[in-house]
Amino acid sequence: MIDFDNTEIAFRDKNNYALKKARWLFSLVGSDVLVKTGSVLLHGALRMRLPVSWALKPTVFSHFCGGETIDECDPTIQKLGESNVLTILDYSAEGKDNEDDFEYTRQQIQATIDKSVENKHIPYAVFKPSGLARVALLEKVQAGHTLSDSEQQEMDRVKTRFDDIIAYGAKRGVPVMVDSEETWIQEVVDGMVDDLMLRYNKEKPIVFNTLQMYRHDRLAYLKNTIARCREEGVYPAFKLVRGAYMEKEREYARKAGKLSPIYPDKEATDKAFDEATAICLKNADDVAVCIATHNEISCLKAVDVIATGSLPVDHPHISFAQLLGMSDHISYNLAASGYNVCKYVPYGPVKTVVPYLIRRAEENTSVAGQTSRELFLIKKELQRRKSS
Repeated sequence: MIDFDNTEIAFRDKNNYALKKARWLFSLVGSDVLVKTGSVLLHGALRMRLPVSWALKPTVFSHFCGGETIDECDPTIQKLGESNVLTILDYSAEGKDNEDDFEYTRQQIQATIDKSVENKHIPYAVFKPSGLARVALLEKVQAGHTLSDSEQQEMDRVKTRFDDIIAYGAKRGVPVMVDSEETWIQEVVDGMVDDLMLRYNKEKPIVFNTLQMYRHDRLAYLKNTIARCREEGVYPAFKLVRGAYMEKEREYARKAGKLSPIYPDKEATDKAFDEATAICLKNADDVAVCIATHNEISCLKAVDVIATGSLPVDHPHISFAQLLGMSDHISYNLAASGYNVCKYVPYGPVKTVVPYLIRRAEENTSVAGQTSRELFLIKKELQRRKSS
């Protein structure tokens, strides 16, 4: 039985200095007022082009990110690998708005695919659609508005970038996960990813779509996608998450006079996430899944489904994932038991990664018990080391 309270395994690659630094960081992000104030100040500093790297890089950045370049991530990749924890390199650019940025992001993603080929500790590549396309353009397409000739050409370039990345991953044998977005652009993203899945998942799972299970339409989408892929003779592949835009989604729906796309409470979201996980695991022969969660109960339920189905713990179609700097008690204990476990390792210039860092801080304050749980385990391990 996996024990997520085993802090000796959870923090065995961290010295006392690293643990005390983590304790300090989680104490800071546990303050809702401090996080909100810091977010406003950071956004303001970026708008005024004030230097922020000196404060962020040795603190929040170094805890949640691997480095500013792919090569700077090497020590993190190596250290994780020594504990059988794999790495997903995530160039954390999002919300860009010009072609030069989009092309640079495409090149970075393809560079992470190259890195995966040369390093056995990197099983997947990943990208966020808003790092490759203007959100306003995707929103206009999803709303069904007529595009101008220049906008249509721009959208064609977006599709080409998506295809170039997936084709490159397929050629080099590296699966690619496509991250999720807000509902007002997710439908157009789903359409592109569905087409890519049908084209590239014929021999093995290459294209993974990310499903935010706090949306009440995602279970039906999951089931329909599996059925459609089976009809076409291809592998459906998914990364399952709970969701990252709850407050924004509800506010958007309220202003638009629409029904919220989000379940009314956490219990319903948990139920949907666990049901989706079970569906994928029970069909693991031809469905690939990455169970991306910091929820201990969901992980234990997944482990139980794997055991009940007599599936190998290292089944090639099953993996777990958590973010670097968070939930090490889940990642390291699962890995120690032989499961395929990955850490999302964001990288990029500090200024580019700031939106990601702000979301991580806000997530820790909004998820009930997340920060207190991290702090409790860190303090427990420090006390264990002191006693021993």
